[in-house]
Amino acid sequence: MSITTPRDGRSSAAPSNSLTTKVTMPALAEMKRQGKPITALTAYDYATSRLVDEAGIDMILVGDSLAMVVLGHDNTLAITVDEMLHHTRAVRRAVRRALVVADMPFGSYHASTREGVANAVRFVKEAGAEAVKIEGPRVELVRALAESEIPVVGHLGLTPQSLHRMGGYRVQARTADTVLRLRADAEALAAAGAGALVMEGVPREVAAAVTADLPIPTIGIGAGPECDGQILVFHDILNLTFAPHAKFVRQYADAAALILGAVEQYREDVEQRRFPSDAESYHLPEAVRGAALIPVGTRG
Repeated sequence: MSITTPRDGRSSAAPSNSLTTKVTMPALAEMKRQGKPITALTAYDYATSRLVDEAGIDMILVGDSLAMVVLGHDNTLAITVDEMLHHTRAVRRAVRRALVVADMPFGSYHASTREGVANAVRFVKEAGAEAVKIEGPRVELVRALAESEIPVVGHLGLTPQSLHRMGGYRVQARTADTVLRLRADAEALAAAGAGALVMEGVPREVAAAVTADLPIPTIGIGAGPECDGQILVFHDILNLTFAPHAKFVRQYADAAALILGAVEQYREDVEQRRFPSDAESYHLPEAVRGAALIPVGTRG
């Protein structure tokens, strides 16, 4: 329990238009046309999503990576639709400016296009997602989602939900045939109505070619600097994953050390009776103390 007052202000470091200009899928397309880099980051709860939004990030992905970095699973496959909806709702409540995209979890769109659309509708209607992301060259599903007025982000290259088929987290599109296939898949997804494309774990040169091919924005993660935007996992950039980082991750702060130090200091303060202090305690009014604090056994 916490008796607190939410902050009304927003970070002074955020762009001046951060409260007035809502990022939409067409806005991302316009950023590509203008050559303006798109910033994206994952987030999974109210507090971190609010901070990410205040920092001026353009797109927040409620990624199925939360299965690993929040729930402690070994991979992304175990996360359910209901769990993803729960976290997407929390993120949506926090965000004012960024485009909120929800990952469709493994098994939620693989059986049929009809099931995929039905689950995508839940993310938009029940959780407030403004777009959904699906993995793989599922052109028919992308077309159906677009026809259902649901913005969709594609995802090609290293697709974590295909972990077992790929034999691990391996860089993709490293031969001429696989490069041509990826470029063809990307063009097909764009033609079917995808509003953006995430490319993960592909050679820089391949991502650059796809970015030049497509009229829609590309968002890279381990795909080099030529993509129209970049995305990383929130916990990775803050050293909160308890695992070695991938080559493409850049750590911007050590939140693990900060949190550990703060918690250890709190524990020591409690053990040494330095917390709470008198100033951090509530007090009875003088007029009440005498009557209320008489030992129970001595009362008339």
